Amino acid sequence: MVEWTEFERSTIQSIFSKLDYDVAGGKALARCLVVYPWTQRYFGNFGNLYNAAAIMGNPKVAAHGKVVLQGLDRAVKNMDNIKAAYKELSVLHSEKLNVDPDNFKLLADCLTIVVAAQMGAAFTAEVQAAFQKFLAVAVSSLCRQYY
Repeated sequence: MVEWTEFERSTIQSIFSKLDYDVAGGKALARCLVVYPWTQRYFGNFGNLYNAAAIMGNPKVAAHGKVVLQGLDRAVKNMDNIKAAYKELSVLHSEKLNVDPDNFKLLADCLTIVVAAQMGAAFTAEVQAAFQKFLAVAVSSLCRQYY
């Protein structure tokens, strides 16, 4: 079980309360698909992913990015037991979709960049530490079924 300080809890809740899921989710997923092109193989039905402009403007990428942030919102609401909250998602991604679990870490890094850009100077080292701890727990919980 993960121990959360009050600062970590309030920081995570504050970040997610200020995120526009429609925008930030799409930006994070698009960045992941551009920077790590091998991750595109899971999105063959998304249409044109041939270059950065096509990916950034792809409505299916934006829509799935929103779904990703909604999944993280579930973790925010269940910070004391993210593993249980992610049980079905872990099974889905490992057994049905066969997603390489390393991709979750890559997407988490891209989301960190998007959040840092949005928050600017408010994204201090302490805020980043709390955010990345949260993402690491979420990724670990999502990868639970793989091991």
